[in-house]
Parts: sequence; structure tokens; C-alpha cells
Amino acid sequence: MNRLTRPRNDRWIAGVCSGLARRFGVSPGLVRVGFALSCLLPGPQFLIYVVLWVLMPNE
Repeated sequence: MNRLTRPRNDRWIAGVCSGLARRFGVSPGLVRVGFALSCLLPGPQFLIYVVLWVLMPNE
């Protein structure tokens, strides 16, 4: 299974969604849409994204 890293070539903002998609074997677009929809709900989604951005290593 792939390691959880942020790819250098398939980024939009920081590569977090793309890295998660690659790790779990799903489409990056699906993860991005899921994240965008989850931001409509109350919760710490944006904070989790920023934390993953800092903690996930580059490829």
C-alpha cells in the first residue's frame, strides 16, 4: 500500500486530498468534492486539512 505523502505533480492547493486519494485508492476528484461538501457542515474540516498539510511529507 502507498505511503501517505503529498504528491508533487497532482496538487491543487497543498496536495492533501490527492495524497489521501492515492493512499486509499480512490479518485482525487472524489476526495476533493467530498472535502468541499464537508465544509458546508459545521466542524473542524479546514483545521484538519491544515494539520495534514503540515504533517504529511512531500513525495
